[in-house]
Amino acid sequence: MSLPENSPLQSGGPNLINMEVMRTHSELFRGQCMRLILETDKACKRMQNDDNKRLDQRVRDIQFLKKELELKLEEVIVEIDVLVALHNRVAKAQEACKDPLRVAVVCLEERMKRVPSERFHDEVDKELLKEREIIEGVASLLQRVIEQITEQIRLNRSAKYHLEKDLKEKFEAQGIDNSCALLTTSSVKNQKSQNPIIVLPSLAVTPKQWEDISEINITKAEQQRTNSMSLRALVESVLEQTAADMQKQLQVTREAFQLNIQQIKSAKSQMEDQLSKILCELASQQKIREDLLVAITENQQFLALAKARLDLRRQRPAKEQCHDPAQIQLLAEVQQLTAHINKLHEAVAQSEEEQRALIRCQLELQENIEIKASSLYIDEVICTQHREETNNHSPLDLMYTEGIQKTQILNPEPLC
Repeated sequence: MSLPENSPLQSGGPNLINMEVMRTHSELFRGQCMRLILETDKACKRMQNDDNKRLDQRVRDIQFLKKELELKLEEVIVEIDVLVALHNRVAKAQEACKDPLRVAVVCLEERMKRVPSERFHDEVDKELLKEREIIEGVASLLQRVIEQITEQIRLNRSAKYHLEKDLKEKFEAQGIDNSCALLTTSSVKNQKSQNPIIVLPSLAVTPKQWEDISEINITKAEQQRTNSMSLRALVESVLEQTAADMQKQLQVTREAFQLNIQQIKSAKSQMEDQLSKILCELASQQKIREDLLVAITENQQFLALAKARLDLRRQRPAKEQCHDPAQIQLLAEVQQLTAHINKLHEAVAQSEEEQRALIRCQLELQENIEIKASSLYIDEVICTQHREETNNHSPLDLMYTEGIQKTQILNPEPLC
């Protein structure tokens, strides 16, 4: 029986084959590690590059939305300023209604001081009452307009607040993302050694929702701006119309005053002319009465003469008392003179009656002239002086003109 042949490497020494396998396996593993290192390094650089790209894109998206928000915020701020200026104008216009209203009330009160015979509801009173009603309606309308403008300013400021809040958050997010883009491994090591990083749970906000938040704020702000512009156009129209209505009514009332003053002056002038004629007639009537009295005196003297002759002829002797033509003439003369004197007395009585009637006319005319003078003083002096101040200044018209200038300054027309 023969023994197997063994090599020196197989007899009691280390297992070189296994070692070779292990070495080869180690080399393979080392190669795999090197490839893994290269792959992970390449992946890290690729992910780092992707992170930077995504962060840059995110910053650009934030900048774009910021620009949109800033533009809309600027428009809203301008609109708020314009609306505040319009609010002040309407408030001034409402304040300007007080003076014309006061003047209308004063004129009505002054005209109530006329004598009862002149205190009738004429055209001037009618227009003054209408004027007071229009001014009170305008003041009430402007008060409602002020309330609407105040509410719109509140809504605009609410939209401004949300835009500013969104802009502030966008600014913070942009700063954080810019800081993230500037971070490096070395800076992270330093930051890590100084401040430990606390990972917070991310909010469930998708990019679409993130964009929608700003779009909603911009849309709401644009809607309020559109509403504000529509309100401004409406208010401008209201101011223009109310100013036109007030000016028209003021003109109608002024014309009613002028016509009434002319009518009073005409009536007063006619009464003064009639009074002058009455005075002349009264003087003539007084003169004719005096002439009648003189004629009565003269006739009485002739009658006394005739009676004296008759009395004297009665002293003739009885046979000489003949009813001769002289006696007949004297008797007839006495009768005629007596009749003339009676007629003259009747004429004097009639003249006195005429004088009393003329005096009554004189007193009535003088009283009516004084009444017309009083009414004329109230309308032409007192009321006209009060109204001239309002008519010369035209407060609502000035407010409207001032408003057009301010609107053109704040909202200039685009150049073609």
